Amino acid sequence: MVTKINTYIIIVIVVTFFLVLWLYFRFNPSESNIFPKCPFYSLTGLYCPGCGSQRAVHHFLNGHVFDGIKHNYLIMLLPSVLIYDWSIILINKYFNKNIKNILHNSKTTYAILITVLLFWILRNVNFYPFSILAP
Repeated sequence: MVTKINTYIIIVIVVTFFLVLWLYFRFNPSESNIFPKCPFYSLTGLYCPGCGSQRAVHHFLNGHVFDGIKHNYLIMLLPSVLIYDWSIILINKYFNKNIKNILHNSKTTYAILITVLLFWILRNVNFYPFSILAP
């Protein structure tokens, strides 16, 4: 019974994920009202680290990688971290290695946190070159 429920949950998650991807592929978030607006920006008028991510995903899915990056430069950190993490996991598992994952180090966590906070602050500075960080 438990495995049947788990299977249904996984199917619902996968179907939902691909449905959301299709929505981002089909509709441009800057032209459509079906996507949520950033609550932080709505309340403060300031950009958060995630502002522009929906438009970036739309552009990525439509093959416009550089346009997507322009909406949120920080979004490139995510695939870098995921590829590194998955690579270490797969190498350790399938090649019987014991490579230490630097993402599990507190210094790396602090470095990523500082990067995100600096990006958050600098993208709200309204003069060049920082103004190019705004979505």
